[in-house]
Amino acid sequence: MTAMSPARTAHSLAKATGSMAVATLISRITGFFAKLSLAWVVGLSANAINDSYTVANTVPNIVYELLLGGVLTSVVVPTLVRARAQDADGGEAYAQRLLTVGGTVLTVVTVLAVCLAPVVTAPFVDNTGGTANPALVTAFAYLLLPEIVFYGLFAMFGAVLNARGVFGPPAWAPVLNNLVLIATIGLYFLLPGQIATNPVELTNPKLLVLGLGTTLGILVQAGMLIPSLRRSGFRLRWRWGWDRRLAEFGGLALWVLGYVLLSQLGYLVISRVATSTAAGGISVYTYAWLLVQMPYGVLGVSLLTALLPRMSHAAAINDRQALAADLSLGSRLSAVMLGPVSGLLTVLGPAVGVALFSIGEGSADADRLGLAITASAFGLLPFGLTMLQLRACYAMNDARTPTVINLLMVAVRIPLCLLAADLLPAREVVYGLAFANAVSFVVGAVAGELWLRRRLVPSRGERTVRTYGRVAAATGCAVGIGWLARLVVAGFVPGGPEHALGAWIWLVGGGGLGLLGAVGTLVLLRVDEVRSALARFTPRRNSAAGRRSPR
Repeated sequence: MTAMSPARTAHSLAKATGSMAVATLISRITGFFAKLSLAWVVGLSANAINDSYTVANTVPNIVYELLLGGVLTSVVVPTLVRARAQDADGGEAYAQRLLTVGGTVLTVVTVLAVCLAPVVTAPFVDNTGGTANPALVTAFAYLLLPEIVFYGLFAMFGAVLNARGVFGPPAWAPVLNNLVLIATIGLYFLLPGQIATNPVELTNPKLLVLGLGTTLGILVQAGMLIPSLRRSGFRLRWRWGWDRRLAEFGGLALWVLGYVLLSQLGYLVISRVATSTAAGGISVYTYAWLLVQMPYGVLGVSLLTALLPRMSHAAAINDRQALAADLSLGSRLSAVMLGPVSGLLTVLGPAVGVALFSIGEGSADADRLGLAITASAFGLLPFGLTMLQLRACYAMNDARTPTVINLLMVAVRIPLCLLAADLLPAREVVYGLAFANAVSFVVGAVAGELWLRRRLVPSRGERTVRTYGRVAAATGCAVGIGWLARLVVAGFVPGGPEHALGAWIWLVGGGGLGLLGAVGTLVLLRVDEVRSALARFTPRRNSAAGRRSPR
């Protein structure tokens, strides 16, 4: 097989990720607005509702991750790509068998999880005077645990589409989910009364609206992909029977299950520490990490989704040089896109918290949330690099290495979380949890880089180091501008950066000028990857950008 030229490679990557970046941007904005609306309406620490809802809504994700989560989907896509290349029917029968087995397992486990809701939720809540209400968590769980099967179907449908080179619908589907959730929160706000916490009543109208509306959003998200599957030529049908590659998939899945178990052990510790300290701890931690991840969700996920099938194909034909080149390209683009943003979030964290959460019930914890963002923002780029490295391992049919790397990360995360609980005041423990989570991804990125350097043919290592050095300079420029904007706001705006007006001026002015400064620095330093990064948001010029951006 003839290798793709560098220009063609960059052009195809820009074409694949351009529309995804727009879809993901809208998805992240609407998703964040839904979370923000919930904080405005319910609050973060004024009562137990948000903490209880956050814990209960996390449990379906955890159970789903144990079965067929985002990491396991990384195993599914490479196996589907191989089947599509090797089978006479384009891998359709193999995909149908995977969907049949996966759908059956998901349905059975969902039913069991709902029946055992009190048992499933108990480990995540501290019952000794914690901030989440165990009875309310369980009531929410009865309504939210059915999400498991819909999360799983969405992931499997999306994997089939990605393996067929269809990326748009899976990127747009979460937007519908977010719109349903926003409508749900609006209806919740209009309903009179409050959710009773003593005693908790499952028939409470506001409880039913929030729980069932959230689950409905995930159902709509999964259902949106069915027409796209049909248009791609794939036929949805039950297909029982054995395929020897299912055994290969099962072996990989066991390692991934170990990965997920380790991740959930880390989250379990965070959840119990956060719900045993000051009220709102788990909500503040969750919102802060959501905000820190948002740039990755907009910029990194589209890149990762487009690169995974390419890396899988390169691994399938044993072209380690092409795989290393794609990994190097992904690392450089991740640094260019996420490095300056990470620096800006570090300095602008307090502005984000005050500007966005100083409305309604969430205002009491706006400053705490902002400092939690500052404590964890440095982990943004390492998080993106770790996700890229793990996908490279899965592309090579290696699910063992990601589990070992995750073991290292959790071994760092858990002691730091427990140390934070012992050393910090109750309201500040969340800063330690956010910091510990970010540090663990730094460890993961370093471990992944060292391992992949040994496994793969080195590809333009000097160029990657040079790009990282220039990104560090651009990040320093962005941070300097962001801090200078704070000094200006503190000196000239009434109330300073601690009030909403000053925070908004600091956020918009410092953030906008900081990004412009970072991009200008990268251009002056002749970082070629800037063109490819900007091309994701200028679709009409993708072709030209692709011709100029080397692999």
